[in-house]
Amino acid sequence: MIAVRVCRYSVPARFIGRTVRVVLRSSDLIVFHGRTEIARHPRLTARGAERVVLDHFLEVLLAKPGAMAGPEALDQARLKGTFTAAHEAFWAAAKKAEGDTEGTKQLVHVLLLHRHLEHRDVIAGIRSALSVGAHTADIVALEARKAAQSDGRSPIVTVTGPAPALPGPEPSEVVSLNVRRAVRLPTDQRPLPSLDRWDQLLNRSRKEAP
Repeated sequence: MIAVRVCRYSVPARFIGRTVRVVLRSSDLIVFHGRTEIARHPRLTARGAERVVLDHFLEVLLAKPGAMAGPEALDQARLKGTFTAAHEAFWAAAKKAEGDTEGTKQLVHVLLLHRHLEHRDVIAGIRSALSVGAHTADIVALEARKAAQSDGRSPIVTVTGPAPALPGPEPSEVVSLNVRRAVRLPTDQRPLPSLDRWDQLLNRSRKEAP
């Protein structure tokens, strides 16, 4: 959460501890990390008012699923209509089948699907999964893609604005090549090369030489 004037607004949890820049307009508030927009809210005016978006906290809720039961973010998502009756039904079924902790994690994974898939497709995927007694995010994702394809559409959300910035140094910082490799490249698991065959060729060449 960030405090602006007398109100508080949420930002994605991956930006905890980072410096952000706020543009305050007459009707809305926009939050930037560097030059990348990371959050946008209607401007609040009442002292102590808070505007929270459930999506901003999903990574935290994966680590602490018990916090899902009653946060302000969930209440606001319900009022806004982004957390629907389909989500509630999936959550109840997942908790019944796998327990509160694992069932809630499955719900969070379903909510993460909204970042990449159309909202209507995710809802269709939830309903299809529940209709066959399934309660995992993988089945919901599969059914969501099938719902989009049956309508002749791409299931992937088209991003019209800049993608959220990943955690990393500010643009003014210089990153060494070694650090960049450590972040971007996977560990090389291949065995070290052997020169045994090369040595054999050298020995053979010496024996055949006149």
